[in-house]
Amino acid sequence: MVVIDVLNDAGGRELLLNKYGLRKVPVLAKGDQYAFGQMLDPFAKLAGLPMPGLNRLSPEQLYKKYEMIFAAAQRYAPQFPPARFLERVIPHRERVIRTLCYHVFRIGEAFLETWDGAEYSVKIADNEPPDSMKSGDDIARYGAGVWQRYETWWQKLEDRKLSRVLKTYYGDTVAHQVFERVTWHSGQHCRQLIAVLEGMGIAPDGPLGATDFAGLPMPERLWE
Repeated sequence: MVVIDVLNDAGGRELLLNKYGLRKVPVLAKGDQYAFGQMLDPFAKLAGLPMPGLNRLSPEQLYKKYEMIFAAAQRYAPQFPPARFLERVIPHRERVIRTLCYHVFRIGEAFLETWDGAEYSVKIADNEPPDSMKSGDDIARYGAGVWQRYETWWQKLEDRKLSRVLKTYYGDTVAHQVFERVTWHSGQHCRQLIAVLEGMGIAPDGPLGATDFAGLPMPERLWE
């Protein structure tokens, strides 16, 4: 197996684009076949590994996990000193702390848009926060607003199995799997916010741990 780091390998992205016509990672390629790492079932199938979806959390369990993740990120965002809010999260990546805080909530908002008929496109959750969101408090309020929309969605939801098929850039996918993905995706970035706060010598307000994330197919490493 060959691993190509597209962030630090000058020709990595060009190889991915020229051979497979892809711009998004992570990707597992085998001959002419490939699978996006965003959805673990086809990724595992191509790699010849056990299917991770066999023990998937129910939609209700995912909803409760996501509620916990949103609440935690709303606590963490205001903890960042304003003078450091535009610093890079880690030195070799361009994303700044302000954008990462926003991204946690934007991922969830993008799912609701997809449920309403939008396509979960490559860049749907990667946009920058609007200029009006300058502080951690601003972004926490935005997160609270997104979660209010989730509460309304959940209360009115008839398809409690999330069996609807949604359009995504990695193919038509059952909503249950997409919801799992956005939950662990936001959770992974929440873990990163905890690490950045601790790196600044700031104790996170109610840090989440392994028990909180149990059942989610989280990456083992923090910066994957």
